[in-house]
Formats: sequence, C-alpha cells, structure tokens
Amino acid sequence: MERVKTVIKIVTLFLLYPLTLALSEEPQLGSTRVVFQTNYGDVEFGFYPSVAPKTVEHIYKLVRLGCYNTNHFFRVDKGFVAQVADVVGGRTAPMNDEQREEAKKTVVGEFSKVKHVRGILSMGRYDDPNSAASSFSILLGDAPHLDEQYAIFGKVTKGDETLTKLEELPTRKEGIFVMPVKRITILSSYYYEVNSKTCEAERSILKRRLASASVEIERWRMKCFP
Repeated sequence: MERVKTVIKIVTLFLLYPLTLALSEEPQLGSTRVVFQTNYGDVEFGFYPSVAPKTVEHIYKLVRLGCYNTNHFFRVDKGFVAQVADVVGGRTAPMNDEQREEAKKTVVGEFSKVKHVRGILSMGRYDDPNSAASSFSILLGDAPHLDEQYAIFGKVTKGDETLTKLEELPTRKEGIFVMPVKRITILSSYYYEVNSKTCEAERSILKRRLASASVEIERWRMKCFP
C-alpha cells in the first residue's frame, strides 16, 4: 500500500511540474518599448500583453497621446516604489479633449501570479479593484504583500541607474507617502519597436527633438498658464 502511495505521489509531482514551472517563469515582454525622459535620466520599459492586455492597451494609448509628458513622479519610497502621478492633475501642460477622454477611463483589475520585484510596473488604484486609471508604480524592491492585489503590466528594460538616482533624492513624509522634495518631471516620452530596423541615429535625433519640444511646451505654459 505504501508503495502505491509513493508511486501516486511521484506521478502527481511529475504532472504538476510543468504547471509549476510555467507559473514561476517570467512572462514574455512584447516588442514595444516606452521611454520616459526625466530631469534625472531616462527610464525605458516594456509591456506584458499576455498578463494584462486591457491595462497595456490603456497605458500604451496614454503614451501615444503624449499624456505622460510634463507629468511627474509624486512618490519615491526607497526600496519600495517610485510612483507616477495620475495624468489628470499631475501634468503641468493642459490636456486636449482626446487626452482628457482617455485619461478619465479606468481599467478592470487584471491581477496575476507575476511577482512584485524591482523593475516591475504595477498599476495604482483605490479600494475598488477596478479603479486603476493612469497612475502606476515602478518597484524599487521586492514587495510580496502587493502580489495578486495590484495589476502588473510591464517591466523596466533600461534605466535602473536612473531609479537609483531617484532613490537618493531628498524626501519628505506626507501621510502614508514618501515624496521627493523637488519635482521629478517626465519631460517627454517616446516609444519604438525593438524589432524595428530604425537606426540608432534616427532614434537619437528623435530624442533630441522631443527634449527640445518639452522645453518649448514648458516655456509656453509658464507664459500662458502661470
């Protein structure tokens, strides 16, 4: 009888092993990359479309519309998270109608088995699990208490040195939040496909033009919306 039990246990473990392995493997990033150009350096990230398709679609559309330009990181808690503000109220530049319409949308909570570790992108939300809008956190350390509670939709692919810089900035405590003393601005953003044949020279030109555009936007904002 004991021998039969042992055989059953071995067979069960053998059958469950592929499932356990699949759950522990990191999901595959899509081909799109987004770059946030901040006043402390660039942060690049990719999406997990197979993990949170609705969230990815929503955030990517906000990026394409330029909604994160002139927004900021309102929270930097060393070893925990750097959180991007909601674009409604977080930007210094005014929003057009199309941006405002998309920014007001919320997405269903797409909770998964993916772990909250450094570099992961995770949606912010209120108590309602389906209240995520445009604010999201970049994990600065492991946070297992967030697992399956917040929607993970991507991961940082370049710019960990920028995150380290943000962690070293002076902060102040406001309620439950640890916030930077000086504003960490997302000057501009752009996106590209990693499988694209676009050359590095063209990408460099695009970055310079976006940086110049962000300066011009801020100049007009200060003039017209003091």
